[in-house]
Amino acid sequence: MGQCYGKTNSTNINDATTVTIVASSTDHNQQTPLPSSTPRNGVRSLKYSASSSSTHPSPWPSPYPQGVAASPLQGVSPSPARSSTPRRFFKRPFPPPSPARHIAASLVKRLGGRGKPKEGPIPEHGSVEAEQQQEQSLDKSFGYSKNFGAKYELGKEIGRGHFGHTCSARVKKGELKDEAVAVKIISKAKMTTTISIEDVRREVKILKALSGHRHLVKFYDAFEDANNVYIVMELCEGGELLDRILARGGRYTEEDAKAIIVQILCVVAFCHLQGVVHRDLKPENFLFTSGSEDADMKLIDFGLSDFFRPVLRSDPNFEDLPWPSVTPEAKDFVKRLLNKDYRKRMTAVQALTHPWLRDDGRPIHVDILIYKLVKAYLHATPFKRAALKALSKALTEDELFYLRAQFNLLGPNGDGSVSLDNFRMALVHNATDAMRESRVPEILNAMESLAYRKMYFEEFCAAAISTYQLEALEGWEQIASTAFEHFEQEGNRVISVEELARELNVGPSAYTVIKDWIRSSDGKLSVLGYTKFLHGVTLRSTNTRHR
Repeated sequence: MGQCYGKTNSTNINDATTVTIVASSTDHNQQTPLPSSTPRNGVRSLKYSASSSSTHPSPWPSPYPQGVAASPLQGVSPSPARSSTPRRFFKRPFPPPSPARHIAASLVKRLGGRGKPKEGPIPEHGSVEAEQQQEQSLDKSFGYSKNFGAKYELGKEIGRGHFGHTCSARVKKGELKDEAVAVKIISKAKMTTTISIEDVRREVKILKALSGHRHLVKFYDAFEDANNVYIVMELCEGGELLDRILARGGRYTEEDAKAIIVQILCVVAFCHLQGVVHRDLKPENFLFTSGSEDADMKLIDFGLSDFFRPVLRSDPNFEDLPWPSVTPEAKDFVKRLLNKDYRKRMTAVQALTHPWLRDDGRPIHVDILIYKLVKAYLHATPFKRAALKALSKALTEDELFYLRAQFNLLGPNGDGSVSLDNFRMALVHNATDAMRESRVPEILNAMESLAYRKMYFEEFCAAAISTYQLEALEGWEQIASTAFEHFEQEGNRVISVEELARELNVGPSAYTVIKDWIRSSDGKLSVLGYTKFLHGVTLRSTNTRHR
């Protein structure tokens, strides 16, 4: 539902005196903003005054230094704005773009758009009535308790967003009596569509299902009345992560940054394991429980969150500051998280085991990716499994560290093996209502063949590796070369074009491409054919593509 849990800004946008501004005005009827001599909170304060243009020099040189009488057209006075507005023929007519534009957007969100005129076309005759009729037909009853006032006493407003606002409150009775809580109040008047109503319903469902993780805001209860929905949550009084970033001038040592990143990844990994995506991760949506430097962070605002759905697909620049002074491990960490191809991007759990963050004493979650990869392996052909086993023998210690941690989380049996029961119990130990809602456990149905056999760590490595992720590594060529050497010794064999097509689930139209993957000298896969074969193609996608 949009950000509405943060601290309020006492600045009045309509105040004609001193206003904190982060982006330049686009209203040409306003007076030109002049820099104040004293910056506040790292943002320059600009003063507006009816006499600004006459009492202060313009921040840009005028093209008419002799005054307005120097117009090049006789009898025509130049625009009054020319005394302060730059022309295009200046070498640098405008100041550079503000690096704080995102902060300006955050401020607008916090203020709920107050002071900004509403935009949009004027509705046609009769459309307002139609909208009112449509809204009246909407069912805005959520089935929540309706005795909010009997249990809570509202306090001051602590945050505001587009769809509502958040207040502090005191608990009147019950287990939490006299404790302070946060209450997100969402106006039913702004729920004008079925989608907006469902968004609120889903936000409460996800908060309730996920509540309990150390770095996720606690959900207590939900209420409603004729006008509002009330979501009662834990009150975090330490402020936003954004505020602490700004207080440091945006500068963190790598060690301090690690402490923040680990907390973010832990809660994101937990959400993903439950089949939930937050979809609004940003510094404003992480609050500290207290003002202490070592206070825990909590993820808030699940208004845009949802259960897993199929997802969509300028590379980052690491040449500019501050990247040249950042360690290679930190740069690799960021690169692997920002990969545009989701198949090559690290999961949150993998990120927690990356060399830059690695800590043998830190517990991690089971990675849902492991289940998906093992499921695909169990349905693969013997030839494909042989190719993956060869690849697993070329893994570096960094990849093995992650796989070993995941294997141990499955709770291997006394003989060092795992079976379907191990995979099932690992999910049960981490299950919430959200996991059941997202249908994550259904993956186990496709792993049924593992109920009748054992899988040891060596085979687990072959089953749980992602070729796409390995391909994204800088050392991929060496890994592929080493893997092919193992494949030549243990798995490569004579294969025809037709058989290779069946392995890949492609039709005759692909013969001209895949024939180049087979060596003419002995009829076996070449190193190119081996790496291409590792990726594979599904029958469904191929049929769709060639119809």
